[in-house]
Amino acid sequence: MTGFAEHFERIHNNIELAVKGKSEVVGLLILALACGGHVLIEDVPGVGKTTLGKALARSVDVSFGRIQFTPDLLPVDITGTSVFNRTDATFEFRPGPIFSNIVLADEINRASPKAQSALLEAMGEQQVTLEGVTRPLQAPFTVIATQNPLEYEGTYPLPESQLDRFLMRLQVGYPDRAAEDSILADRGSQEPVEQIGPVADAAVVNAMSAQLEQVHVSAALRSYLLDVAAATRRHRGLSLGLSPRGVLAVLKTARARAASLGRPYVAPDDIKALAPSLLTHRLLPARGGATRTDDIVAEILDSVPVPRRND
Repeated sequence: MTGFAEHFERIHNNIELAVKGKSEVVGLLILALACGGHVLIEDVPGVGKTTLGKALARSVDVSFGRIQFTPDLLPVDITGTSVFNRTDATFEFRPGPIFSNIVLADEINRASPKAQSALLEAMGEQQVTLEGVTRPLQAPFTVIATQNPLEYEGTYPLPESQLDRFLMRLQVGYPDRAAEDSILADRGSQEPVEQIGPVADAAVVNAMSAQLEQVHVSAALRSYLLDVAAATRRHRGLSLGLSPRGVLAVLKTARARAASLGRPYVAPDDIKALAPSLLTHRLLPARGGATRTDDIVAEILDSVPVPRRND
């Protein structure tokens, strides 16, 4: 797992040149990229959601597409369309920004459900079907979507089916005083994110993804994860528990976390550390329930017995 950990640290350190004081969030974003997963960053304006996505894109030498979601955005603005070429009297396909390795979907909840749905096939199957033709998307492929949770007027909440396609939901939060002072000191005529360059490429990210299969998962650890999933499905405070897709997502990301720490096996602590980011957006509170999903996840993790040792 040495190679994975070294690449992880190199990308992490590079992003932190532009994003100060958010080591944990940066780490989770890199894990998502290595897993081929998608990230929903939900937080108030001005805390660096877009900067975080741009810093990841600039740290890896891959194609980058940005989509500014607005109420008048059309699906073809995302996927692309065919244009008639008068020279040879044929239709020529012009790909949209979704045909990029890293896609920044800014303020995703401002677009209509029809536009949002244009992302579903791409996020779920890494392909886009247009005019009867299916076009694959090249790996790595990660969508980083941002949204402001405080604004409701003129927004369209993401449905559960689309939320479940996001590997994780993150919150950036305000920086601490030392980090904010560093931001003030470093801020000159040019944005810090514009000054960083790539430290990895698509081949490196794909190699990191392939390495995850080498991380051992014991039978006891699988049983523990299934117990956590079963607890979400029978909890009185939830009307929707963890889906099988969610279980697979947790396992894959736990492997990535173990590899980033140079460990060749998954431990219960990997699942516990990742659960708040990987589970809460996949769970639906019961109607009239007053308990937050974050609190329910914490309660479940405290109540499910942890295996004492790996097989």
